[in-house]
Amino acid sequence: MTTQNLKLRMIEPHIAELTISQPTRRNALNARMWAELPEVLEEAQGFDGIKVLIVRGEGDHFSSGADITEFATLYATRKTAKKISDDIAAGFNALASFPLPTIALIRGACVGGGCGLALCCDIRFADKTSKFAITPAKLGLVYPFSDVQRLIEIVGIPNAKDMLFSARVIQPDEAAKIGLINNLLATDKLESATLDYARTIATLSAQSTTIMKKMFSAYQSGQSGENAQSMDWFLDGFVSDDFQEGYQAFLEKRKPKFNSPI
Repeated sequence: MTTQNLKLRMIEPHIAELTISQPTRRNALNARMWAELPEVLEEAQGFDGIKVLIVRGEGDHFSSGADITEFATLYATRKTAKKISDDIAAGFNALASFPLPTIALIRGACVGGGCGLALCCDIRFADKTSKFAITPAKLGLVYPFSDVQRLIEIVGIPNAKDMLFSARVIQPDEAAKIGLINNLLATDKLESATLDYARTIATLSAQSTTIMKKMFSAYQSGQSGENAQSMDWFLDGFVSDDFQEGYQAFLEKRKPKFNSPI
C-alpha cells in the first residue's frame, strides 16, 4: 500500500526502500502519514526476498518531524491529542519492530518526530549536511516515555538529558561522537555507502538477522539472561537450511547462497 507520501519499492533483489515524500515541507509527517506507516511497513514485510529496508527522505532532508500546520486541530483537546499520539507511537513501534534490519539514510533535517523515526531504525548513516534535534521543550510538550527510553538506549542518559533539556541542534560530528549515528560520510558518499552496507546484509542469512533482532528486543524488554525461548532460538539454528548452506559453503570455500524466508 504505497501511498502519496510514503513510497515503498524494491531497489535491488533483497533490498527495499521506504521514502518519506513531502519535500516541499522538508518531509514533515502529517496525521495521514503516521496512520499509514504501520500498514506500509507490513506490506514491506511481504516483499519477495526482502532482507533489509532502507528508510530515507525525498530530496535534501530526512524529515523535519510532525507537520506543525496540523497542531491546532490535532492537539485541540486531550482526546484528539491522544489519538495522534497513539498513531505516532504505532508508527514508531512498527518500524522499531520490523523483523529485518533497517537502515536510516539521513541528510539535512532529522528533527523531532523525524529524529524519533531514525532512532527506530537499527543503523543510521548520515552525511555532513545532517542536523538532529528533539524539541518538545520548545513547544511546551513532554516526550513520551517510550521515546525517551529509545533515545537513552542509543546515546546514554547524559546525552539524552542534554538533547531533551536544551532542545539544541546536534551537528553531524557530535552526532557521530555520541552514537546518535553509526557512520558519518561525505555527502557524495552517503548513497553508495548505505547501499553497500545493505548489500552486505543482503548476502547474509535472513534467519540469523531476524532471530538476532528478536534477541535485541528481548534484552530491551528486560530479559537479562538465557531463557527457554532464547535457547530455542539458538538451537533451532543448527537444524536450519541456512546453517546447512552456511557451513557447506565454508567447507567448500565459496560464498553461501541463503534463501530463507523471514
